[in-house]
Amino acid sequence: MNVLFEEDGAFRAGSILADNTTSLQIELASGKRSKVKAANVVLRYATPAAGDLLHRAEAEAEDIDIDFLWEVSGDAEFSFEDLAVDYHGTKPDAVQAAAVLLRLHSAPMYFHRKGKGRFRKAPPEILQAALAGLEKKKQQAAAVERMVEELVAGTLPPEFKPVLGELLYKPDRNKLETKALEAACGETGKSTPLLLRDCGALPSTHDFHLGRFLFEYFPENRGGTGFGNFSPAQSPADLPLADVAAFSIDDAATTEIDDAFSLTAKPDGGWRVGIHIAAPGLGFGPESDLGKIARDRLSTVYMPGRKITMLPEAVVDQFTLAAGRTVAAISLYLDVATDYRVLGQETRLERIKIAANLRHHDIEPVFNAETLATGLGEFPWRDELKTLWELAVVLEAGRGKPADNANRKDYNFAVDWDAAGVEGLGVISIPERPRGSPLDVLVAELMIVANSSWGALLRDAGIPALYRVQTAGKVRMSTVAAPHEGLGLDCYAWSSSPLRRYCDLANQWQLIAHLQDEKPPFPPKSADLMAALRDFELTYAAYAEFQRGMERYWCLRWLLQEERLGPVGVTARVLKEQLVRLEEVPLVLRLLDLPDLSIAARGARVRVAIDSIDLLAAEARARFVELLPEPGSDADFSADGEDEVAD
Repeated sequence: MNVLFEEDGAFRAGSILADNTTSLQIELASGKRSKVKAANVVLRYATPAAGDLLHRAEAEAEDIDIDFLWEVSGDAEFSFEDLAVDYHGTKPDAVQAAAVLLRLHSAPMYFHRKGKGRFRKAPPEILQAALAGLEKKKQQAAAVERMVEELVAGTLPPEFKPVLGELLYKPDRNKLETKALEAACGETGKSTPLLLRDCGALPSTHDFHLGRFLFEYFPENRGGTGFGNFSPAQSPADLPLADVAAFSIDDAATTEIDDAFSLTAKPDGGWRVGIHIAAPGLGFGPESDLGKIARDRLSTVYMPGRKITMLPEAVVDQFTLAAGRTVAAISLYLDVATDYRVLGQETRLERIKIAANLRHHDIEPVFNAETLATGLGEFPWRDELKTLWELAVVLEAGRGKPADNANRKDYNFAVDWDAAGVEGLGVISIPERPRGSPLDVLVAELMIVANSSWGALLRDAGIPALYRVQTAGKVRMSTVAAPHEGLGLDCYAWSSSPLRRYCDLANQWQLIAHLQDEKPPFPPKSADLMAALRDFELTYAAYAEFQRGMERYWCLRWLLQEERLGPVGVTARVLKEQLVRLEEVPLVLRLLDLPDLSIAARGARVRVAIDSIDLLAAEARARFVELLPEPGSDADFSADGEDEVAD
């Protein structure tokens, strides 16, 4: 006697060696012996042999029409043997009965299992839904296959365009487009951005890096930087007009001109120094449309060649301190003696005439450390600049924290978008600009005075503000005034850039309320102010990280643009083990083959060969070539580097 039994969801056949009522000793066709529970046996039969039953039943099951089988079955629960009788019109043999069982078991959408060898046909509505789902899966599989073929052939499927950002930066693996993209990447061996670029989805590598940032930080319209509809700012009325001529000092690309200065000689000697800050806080409040926009963006985003402003361009234009205009400002006036002692100060809300916007590239050639030492020539605003710089030097010394970055380098990134550079998009120039120039000192010290003075004014009035605090070397934001040890100040509240930073704008609202004897928009222990502090810190740091990343990207483009790839390479300075910084542009590279330079400490000058650059990954493969002597030295340092390529 033979039996057909179910084990682990599969059917097996074997010969009975011993029948112990509740269990059987079975010998399978393979010769293996097994103990089987009697409850798992679904069919007992004499012929055919155990090894032939399933083979013959599987072949016969393929010819059974499952739709017909569903039609002839009743609505009640049934056994497969009963249905086999109805299907064949007579008592079936073992092969016929097993074939019906296997067909029922293989169609769970048509027949629901109710026990060992027992089934119930699916209700019509459930069956139709299941069949529709199956058809949908078939269509989806076909769609994925088609999209893979198109991607491999270098064509972007039309379904990809609406979800391109998601596919690049935050793919959903449940979506068909993602499945097709992953399959195509696996077939071609290309990364996602490279494959999509080859399909024409990425106009440039610059768009790829910028798009990642926009996708994450401008999610509402997935990369758009528009402002939508908003109520316009009001032009402040009834402000007194100051009897001064103010001028600003900024880079050439600056449009959000937040600060300007004025200098008026006093009849009894000394000067009245004006520090004038743009006052958008007079035009709209925190709960206005523009206030909410500023709260959402928190800061202007900077990158080489472009920026994304915190406020709409029309609002920036309304309040920026542009030459030839009379604009609202918050002014801090310092009464300064002839020996540059500050005798007193006053803060006023007023309108200011902006006489000039001085630009670094125009002024620094004639106003610098060398010209100050040898004698200044004739140029506009010479006397005002000289006097303000002398005041700044005294203020810096008075803080007891002189600048320690005079020997550090800074770089200006300028992109000519009209020129056809790498990828046909823009030519980059990265001129060096030493930090700590007289203009830098002048602007920095006067801004420090304004930020510390207004921070103290709000502190003494018991009005909360957003302070920059540094204790034990750690810089953080706080709503409570505390020392900034790095600057040598009792308190320091960013207030001088309200067009570009939300914390400055929030402090300006608080300051305006105090000056107008009104209730501040952010009261003590304000949850809104604390939330703004947390969000600003995180967002400002993220924006700065993005700027550094884009500067790295443009440094790599500069290497390609200037044709610096190859054995000639570039010169660099060793930062620490395996890290060097190029001398011409602020790019840090890792050299895995950098030898032990114990003969030359940190700062050793080396030659580096750039073997390849991947703009999509923003990476360069470089290797050490040789140790170089210092300029002007006769020493002959040399070191043979390996030919290994380093990331």
